[in-house]
Amino acid sequence: MVYEEDGFIQAQTPGSRDVLVFEERAAKAGLPGGIAHFGFRLVEAADIDSALRAVKAAGGEVLSHGEFCPGEPYLFFRDPDGYEVEVWYELPTSVDPPPQA
Repeated sequence: MVYEEDGFIQAQTPGSRDVLVFEERAAKAGLPGGIAHFGFRLVEAADIDSALRAVKAAGGEVLSHGEFCPGEPYLFFRDPDGYEVEVWYELPTSVDPPPQA
């Protein structure tokens, strides 16, 4: 586990940059379609600008764009098929693989 607060857990698979977030939402329990969105974690924070340009060029709808905290930019968008997608940069965690040279 990387982060935890009431109703929210962020876990990461050891040796990778994969992130799984579990949020408690009692109103949606037992209903189909329980995935709120999926996302892609960037390796470099500066790549958020390229992602934003690519989303706009592909016809995606930007839902929000900013920083979770200083140095951790994010972008939420809806793709042309209606799926909500997150692209973000997260500072390295203790279970990230070592940087490649």
